Amino acid sequence: MIAWKNMDTLASYQELLAADKVDLAAAMSGENGAARVRNYTVPMGEGLTFNYGARPVDDNILDILAKFAKEQQLTEKFAALYNGDVINTGENRRVLHHMCRGQLGEAVIADGVDKREFYVGEQKKIAELAKKVHAGEITNAAGEKFTTVVQIGIGGSDLGPRAMYLALENWAKVTGNLKMKAAFISNVDPDDAAGVLSNIDIAHSIFVLVSKSGTTLETLTNESFVKDALAKAGLDASKHMIAVTSETSPLAKSADYLAAFFMDDYIGGRYSSTSGVGGAVLSLAFGPEVFAQFLDGAAAADATAKNEALLSNPAMLDALIGVYERNVLGYPCTAVLPYSQALSRFPAHLQQLDMESNGKSVNRFGEPVDYVTGPIIFGEPGTNGQHSFYQLLHQGTDIIPLQFVGFKNSQMGSDVLIQGSTSQQKLNANVAAQIVAFACGKDDTNLNKKFEGGRPSSIIIGQQLTPGALGALLAHFENKVMFQGFAWNLNSFDQEGVQLGKVLAKKVLAHDTDGALAVYSELLNI
Repeated sequence: MIAWKNMDTLASYQELLAADKVDLAAAMSGENGAARVRNYTVPMGEGLTFNYGARPVDDNILDILAKFAKEQQLTEKFAALYNGDVINTGENRRVLHHMCRGQLGEAVIADGVDKREFYVGEQKKIAELAKKVHAGEITNAAGEKFTTVVQIGIGGSDLGPRAMYLALENWAKVTGNLKMKAAFISNVDPDDAAGVLSNIDIAHSIFVLVSKSGTTLETLTNESFVKDALAKAGLDASKHMIAVTSETSPLAKSADYLAAFFMDDYIGGRYSSTSGVGGAVLSLAFGPEVFAQFLDGAAAADATAKNEALLSNPAMLDALIGVYERNVLGYPCTAVLPYSQALSRFPAHLQQLDMESNGKSVNRFGEPVDYVTGPIIFGEPGTNGQHSFYQLLHQGTDIIPLQFVGFKNSQMGSDVLIQGSTSQQKLNANVAAQIVAFACGKDDTNLNKKFEGGRPSSIIIGQQLTPGALGALLAHFENKVMFQGFAWNLNSFDQEGVQLGKVLAKKVLAHDTDGALAVYSELLNI
C-alpha cells in the first residue's frame, strides 16, 4: 500500500542529514577523479548516458539515497501514476502523458475509453492530415501547397513544442525531413503576432490553434489577430486553421477549422509535447515518421524510469541527487547548460516544467511543508553562457548545481579544422574544461583569481541530437521532476500559482478595480 509522507518524516532523510559531506574538489582531482567519471555513469536509452561523477555524492550517500527511494516508495508511486491512479490531487485527475508514447503498465480505462488507444488514435489522425498537407491533397484556396505551419498557444502549448522544433530544425534540413517551416505565436503582446505574420507568406501558411479549454485569453486573442490578418488578405480563415483542444471545448466541432484533434485533462500543458499539442506542429514540420521517432525515444527513457535499482534509473538518480543538493546542501538554483545551439529554448521549457510543477509550499494534501522544495531553474546554451553568467557560477557567493548536455557529433555535419581541431571539438573541449574547473577550482594568492571549486555538475552525453535522443532527453527531465515531486510529497501536476494573476487581469479589463490595482490600470492606460 502506498503511503504519501512528507520527506522530513523519513528515517533515510535524517540519515542523509547526518552523513559526511563529499569534498568534491578533492574527489575530482587526479586519478580519483578519473575513476569517478568512469564509474558514475548510467545509460538513458537512445545512445544517451547520464554521468554524475562531478556531483557531490559518494557510495555512502548513494546507498542512503537508495534507502530514501524505497522508503518514499518512488517506484510504486510511478507505477500508480502510469496505471491510472488519481495522482493530481489538486484537480482530482489522472496523469497520463506517458501513455502518448507507450503502455508502461496495465490498460487505463477512463471516461469509458482505453486512454492508450485514444492517444494513438489522435496521433493517427494527425499523421493522416500531415501526409495530405505534404502531398498537396489539402491546400489553400488557390490549390497551392502550404509551406509554413504556425502554432498559436501559450505556456505548455508553446514552450515545449517550440523547443522541440528548434532542436530538430537543422537535423531535418540535412536529412531531408524539413517538410514545412514552423513559427510560433504565444505572447498576447501584439508585437509578437505582428512580427511573426510579417515574416511569413500568410497565403501559404496553416495555423494550429492549441487550447485545451478553448477559452485561454491570450490564445484566443492571438487567434483573432491571425483571423483578422487572413481576412485582410482576402483569405478564408477556416481553410487555414486547425485546432488542438478537448472534445468538450467550444472549438471541438466548430466550422472555423479544417480539423480538430483532441487531448484531455489527464495531460498537463507542460507535459504535452508528446501529445497532439506537439504532435500536430511537429508532424506538419518534419513528417509523422519523425514525430514517431521522437515518441520512441521518450518511451525508451520512460522504460529506464521503471527500474527499481536507483543506479539503473537515471531519472530517479538525477532527481534524488538534486533533492540532496537542495535540502541537505542548501543550494537554491539549478542551471541547465546545453552545449548545443539546437537546444537554445530547452532551458526555457525546463523552467516551466520544473518550476510550475514543484514550485509549491504545501504538500499534496494542502498542508504546509517545513522544508524547501523546487529550485530556481535557468540556463543558456554553451559557449554563450560562459561569456554571460558563468562568472557568478564560478566565483559567486551561491553554489549552483549545473546540468550540462553535450553531443559527440554536430547535427549538420559541416565543420572546419582550425588550429588543429574542429569547431565541434572546441565546443566539447569547453564543456569538459568547465566541468573540471567548476569541481576542482584553482588556487591563487590573488583572491580575485582564486576559484574555490566544489561546484557540482552532471552531464548527459549523446552521439548526436536526433529525434530519438531528443525524446529521451525530454522524458528524462519530465521523470526527474516527477520523482522530485514524489520525494517532497508535492502534487507536481496542478498550477494554482498561475491563476490569481489571470483572475485579476480579467477584473482590470472589466474595469472592476479599486486600490492599487485601479492606479496601476490608470498608469498603464487600460
